[in-house]
Amino acid sequence: MIQAASPSEREKYPVRLSLAPQGLALAIGAGLITAPTLAQQVPQQQVPPPAPVPAPVQAVPVPAPVQPIALPKLNATQAAQLTQMLADASFAQGLRHDGSAQPPIRDNDALVRAALDYARAVHSGRLDTSDFQENWGLRPQPYDPLPGFADAVKRDRIAQWIRALPPPYSGYDALQKGLQAYRKIEAAGGWPTIPAGPDMGLGATGARVATLRKRLAVEDSAVDPAGTKFDAPLQAAVQRAQRRYGLNPTGVVSTGTLAALNVPAGDRVRQIMANLERWRWLPATLPAKRIQVNIAAAVMTVFEGDEAIFSMKAVTGRPGNETPMLQSKIHSIVLNPPWNVPAGIAAKELFPKGEAYLKRNNYKIIGTGPNRRIQQQPGPSSALGRYKFDFNNPYAVYLHDTPSQTTFSRFSRLESHGCVRLEKPSELAQLLLRNDPEWQPPQIQAAIDAGKTLRVPLKDQDQVAVYLLYWTAYASANGTMNFRADPYGWDKTLASKIENRSAVTAAQR
Repeated sequence: MIQAASPSEREKYPVRLSLAPQGLALAIGAGLITAPTLAQQVPQQQVPPPAPVPAPVQAVPVPAPVQPIALPKLNATQAAQLTQMLADASFAQGLRHDGSAQPPIRDNDALVRAALDYARAVHSGRLDTSDFQENWGLRPQPYDPLPGFADAVKRDRIAQWIRALPPPYSGYDALQKGLQAYRKIEAAGGWPTIPAGPDMGLGATGARVATLRKRLAVEDSAVDPAGTKFDAPLQAAVQRAQRRYGLNPTGVVSTGTLAALNVPAGDRVRQIMANLERWRWLPATLPAKRIQVNIAAAVMTVFEGDEAIFSMKAVTGRPGNETPMLQSKIHSIVLNPPWNVPAGIAAKELFPKGEAYLKRNNYKIIGTGPNRRIQQQPGPSSALGRYKFDFNNPYAVYLHDTPSQTTFSRFSRLESHGCVRLEKPSELAQLLLRNDPEWQPPQIQAAIDAGKTLRVPLKDQDQVAVYLLYWTAYASANGTMNFRADPYGWDKTLASKIENRSAVTAAQR
């Protein structure tokens, strides 16, 4: 479940900061002060106390300021090489949708600035800090491309420097190939729109079936585009398409399948652009031990040694209660957790149902008046189930169990208030605690059966990174593009921000 965070809490997620230099502390010397010698003897009682002498101030040496690296000067060959490489680079990396030729840059400094801008965009993301939405909690690491570029110019290795800029992930490379393929589809006119009508299944005939064949053939070379009959091979092609789009592979073209097939090719290109950008927000090296949740697909996967070792279905936030993108580390497991109901949920969904309902469902009202709140006691009917996996984040979200298992049988599983419900939480708990001799499966089950709330901290070496990611476009092992719905509308928003930011930076050069 997601609890509403205050504005100050919302500002905790990492952002790029420009840190102002700290003021220099002055060191005060504490030397001995000797009284001045008197010219003549004066009776002791008549000697005035010596005037206080300030301690000498010891100046702290100030380091010499670091001289900024000057923009390197390109020779004619390097300038021509860089101009050619940059001509289509931003288009190929999905930094702009428009494929029209860009005007050549003649000035040395302008060309260098264009190279540096491209490097920042493709290495750590096109967006500026101000472009991020509040629930886009992933932030790329700050990156200054100038030192590396200056060195590449000096050693005449500009091409190698350019090639090393994109994220070093096979998933990014495969997505970039998918971008090229779908740009070609868009340039060729896209695909036909299938008219609305009754469901199409095995045995159907007519003009709509003919259009369906042509539409499927654009993405699937095994489909015969000719004919008006819905036969067994076409049914198999529909099932392949449904799997690519994350739909129930019934082989029947109903409303959901029709909607997915009728998304314009240009929108699929922008969807790929948005997902390429999200890859650029990730660190250069992902932890080998990590948990990844694909929010859009509602799937959780455990990686170890960079290999997926365990996966399960999840339930993520419904539109309006979005699960945020973030990265953190699971530090503890709560057994038999109570649910401290967020104030918004309590006011809208629970208090109106009355005290009898609350008591029947094991809710406890804490406090009185406007400060009262609701807590659901631990137990088999608790909304958090028997397991809660905690990690620090400003959104108050977590992974947890649930007593309701029916949602996991659906293909669309965006039903939560923002937290991530897990299909197999006990298996995950056992996996995370497997190296702790005090918390083997029998001990875990005994604690669960006891019914008391217990927090089990993970040892430092057993704490595992967790990434909540919004992947709506990705390539399978054979290179086939897969798409998911954009339930939060983040793809269109992000693609638009990418193009706008590219236009702004181009105008500033």
